[in-house]
Amino acid sequence: MNVSAWVWGATLVALIAVLAVDLLIIGRRPHEPSMKEAGGWVAFYVGLAVIFGIGVWITAGGQAAGEFYTGWLTEYSLSVDNLFVFVIIMARFAVPRHLQQKVLLIGIVLALVMRGIFIAAGAALITQFSWVFYIFGAFLVYTAITLVKGEDDDEEFKENILIRWAKRALPLSSEFGDGKFRTVSATGKRLFTPMLIVMIAIGTTDLIFALDSIPAIFGITKEPYLVFTANVFALMGLRQLFFLLGGLLERLVYLNIGLAVVLAFIGVKLVLEALHTNSLSFINDGHGFHWAPEIPIWLSLLVILGTLAIATVASLAKTSRDKKRELLSK
Repeated sequence: MNVSAWVWGATLVALIAVLAVDLLIIGRRPHEPSMKEAGGWVAFYVGLAVIFGIGVWITAGGQAAGEFYTGWLTEYSLSVDNLFVFVIIMARFAVPRHLQQKVLLIGIVLALVMRGIFIAAGAALITQFSWVFYIFGAFLVYTAITLVKGEDDDEEFKENILIRWAKRALPLSSEFGDGKFRTVSATGKRLFTPMLIVMIAIGTTDLIFALDSIPAIFGITKEPYLVFTANVFALMGLRQLFFLLGGLLERLVYLNIGLAVVLAFIGVKLVLEALHTNSLSFINDGHGFHWAPEIPIWLSLLVILGTLAIATVASLAKTSRDKKRELLSK
């Protein structure tokens, strides 16, 4: 794709405008959205992504559109996994329900900023050093293995060193108040609210997930424009999806296994591509391995979509069986 500066500019303006509307809604009336409201917003954002993909198809062809949809689906599934951790964090710090929208929105903005930085860095690395795909691929395979081995590790949130330092060094209030970062105590002392600690936890979580998501999307497309837009559309509507899914998040017990398969698949795809275009002098004298197969985008989309569908169906089936057994045992 040859994306001009004005297309980048127009895309950024449009996406910032959509995000600004979301910010204004939360800023005007922090609340817990109804199922109807949350469902409407999720449908709106998914519809925007579908329409955007059609636009890519018309202007840049089916290959680029396929890369966008595959990247968006991958990032969306990783973002849902991110929601699990957000749920745990908000439960751990007892964030009031009416303030959870604000926490989610700030978390999504932080994720966008961090992913934007990683996308720029990743694009620069790939342009200069094609061998970076070896590292990206190995990292994704390693991440997949850790997901399978530690699938239940997310049940308890572990405070990192930054959170522990903030709780020890900063004067903290025990009340969230109206959701601001600072408050004034009855004695007139200025204190930080628990909202600041929650934001530190959300921000560090976003950083960790960005480290996973960016190599994954570059395994699908090397076009920075598609990488960026797929990430933005995957994060938009995530706040409303949190309230729409509700207890369903806890029922997706096999999501980590599905994501592990997806990440491992993309990791292997990256390594095969690195072998095919190899330029490292100490590997095959700097020549590519032409026997290394190139996985087409349609196959990537089919594998990712099929894996996530199987993981979702299997999860819901398992939790339904467990619930029936629990009722029968009473």
